[in-house]
Amino acid sequence: MHQMNVNQTKPAKAPKRILIANRGEIALRVIRACRSMGWISIAVYSEEDRDAMHTLMADQCICIGPAQSSKSYRNIRAILAAAEVSHADAIHPGYGFLSENAEFAKAVEDHKFIFIGPSAQHIELMGNKIGAKSAIKSLGLKTIPGVDSPLSGIEEAKSIAAEIGYPVMIKASAGGGGKGMRIAMAESELVSAYTEAAGEAKRLFGDEEVYIEKYINNPRHIEFQILCDGKGKAIHLGERECSIQRRNQKIWEEAPSIVLAESERLKYGKLICQAMSKLQYKGVGTLEFLYDNGELYFMEMNTRIQVEHTVTERITGIDLIKWQMRVAFDEELTLNQEDVKINGHAIECRINMEDPATFQPCPGKILQHVTPGGPYVRIDTALYPDYKVPSHYDSLGSKLIVWGEDRATCIMNVRQALHEYVILGPNTLIPLFKRLADNEDVISGNLSIKWLDQNLPMINAAPYN
Repeated sequence: MHQMNVNQTKPAKAPKRILIANRGEIALRVIRACRSMGWISIAVYSEEDRDAMHTLMADQCICIGPAQSSKSYRNIRAILAAAEVSHADAIHPGYGFLSENAEFAKAVEDHKFIFIGPSAQHIELMGNKIGAKSAIKSLGLKTIPGVDSPLSGIEEAKSIAAEIGYPVMIKASAGGGGKGMRIAMAESELVSAYTEAAGEAKRLFGDEEVYIEKYINNPRHIEFQILCDGKGKAIHLGERECSIQRRNQKIWEEAPSIVLAESERLKYGKLICQAMSKLQYKGVGTLEFLYDNGELYFMEMNTRIQVEHTVTERITGIDLIKWQMRVAFDEELTLNQEDVKINGHAIECRINMEDPATFQPCPGKILQHVTPGGPYVRIDTALYPDYKVPSHYDSLGSKLIVWGEDRATCIMNVRQALHEYVILGPNTLIPLFKRLADNEDVISGNLSIKWLDQNLPMINAAPYN
């Protein structure tokens, strides 16, 4: 299973060969897309992942190093070497790891492989929050009030904060995932917010540059999915709402948003597509916004496939991974905006292997794994009985995606699916999701990005069915 003939030659008319520089459920998702297209999938794995599901399902697999991601899944040399010996045509980065690393994208292209994603230039542009904000603003989208350049020091921060008004947020320029961010409610808190944000940015991202923007107190999180061909054609596939978050980490995502009117969807979707067309962007991407008082404020852009792309697929019937790969190979984007139809409502629950009260990761052996069924349920997972969840990687174990003809029906179907879903062994977030599906605020859509953090003790104390 784990052996391959590195001396094999690639037939002249061989199917496309895709190396997947990732692991877990997203690697499986790409493998399935390859198989449905008649393409060959090549998995890479760390020594810790020798028995992981993606190594068992891929057409070929290659060990690229020890358990530490810095020596395996983040090891650019090892991944390129695996691509060379397996005669890969292209490399799919998945999400996380090297998926938004401009150096990796450029190295892939320099070694004559196709990078299944945007250009290194676009990754670099959008990976710098200041540069992304400036670029998006110049393309006609509204951004959060603040500055479009790094702060020179605390005195400049004080001056700008006085101008735009408190509260303000100090944010890492190279940050992401809710890291390198601090809030100052008043000037007395600004020095510590600046120092802590810059220090965390230096420690996590190797770049201590920070910027400042107005802190929007209680917004919702709404994001638009785009698909572009790199030649000026850009379409959007509607929006997702990701307002249920734990410390800026999404756990419950749904599409469409219940607060965005059809007229707003058309307005913002058109502006976003115009912006991406001007950029000549290629591949999939997600523009994330804060929604407050009927306005969308650009926050950041992710230049990769999102964990929550599944809910968009469920309500549109469009396979984002297939199209991501097709446009990477310069196939014509035959989808037009009028082809995108939103049907019903979909919700994704991220079944993390974590304690539902403390959110501490819970690695360990899966004793039993019984998934829910029915016509409205999709499970994206790499779990199986006797599999040992490792401690070295992200704690996401499974994604439960549920559809309904409307949001109320979808939530009812979520309850049923969670009732059927059994994972014995490590703790998971299933009990938390059962409580969320019964919660009146969730049912009514009375949500914001701060809602879960503010209500977690009450939610954890509630019974569930």
